[in-house]
Amino acid sequence: MEPTALSLRAGKRLAVLAMAGGLGWSLLHPGHALEPPERPPVRVSACLSSDTQAHPIRVELARTPAQKQFGLMERDSLPPNAGMLFIYDEPRPPSHSFWMYKTRIPLDIAFIGENGEIRAIQSMVPCTSAGTGCPSYPAGVPFTLALEMNRGYFERKDIRVGDRFSLVPPSQCQ
Repeated sequence: MEPTALSLRAGKRLAVLAMAGGLGWSLLHPGHALEPPERPPVRVSACLSSDTQAHPIRVELARTPAQKQFGLMERDSLPPNAGMLFIYDEPRPPSHSFWMYKTRIPLDIAFIGENGEIRAIQSMVPCTSAGTGCPSYPAGVPFTLALEMNRGYFERKDIRVGDRFSLVPPSQCQ
């Protein structure tokens, strides 16, 4: 059964269970070929909202180390109102970085605090090189969630730092 509503706290509890396995070997060995996670992704409804508007989206959850490592690699597209949500059990430091190794589509990433507030937004360029030439994108702020969307999504929807993210069904996206 696919969940339709998930609080940030429930998502964090799921992440704690998923992270029990520790860091993946391939994160520590960049030359190792990453394999896609074996389980089908879990997709849930979410909402991005500002003081004046709300935008329902669908997010694929990246909870396990393998899901986080593989991310949106090797995909040729991402639906217009869809993204990937990286869930961490503990706040990540500002130095925590993302990279676009084997990622073919340009993305924006929003770094989100425990209270659902968007703390930073960055654009990331595709990188299909062997890994050593891919830039990293440090968050610059502490965060517990990171949301990747198609490049330009946040700007087109006028979603900015200080706006909110929540895991709710579309009927509650306000």
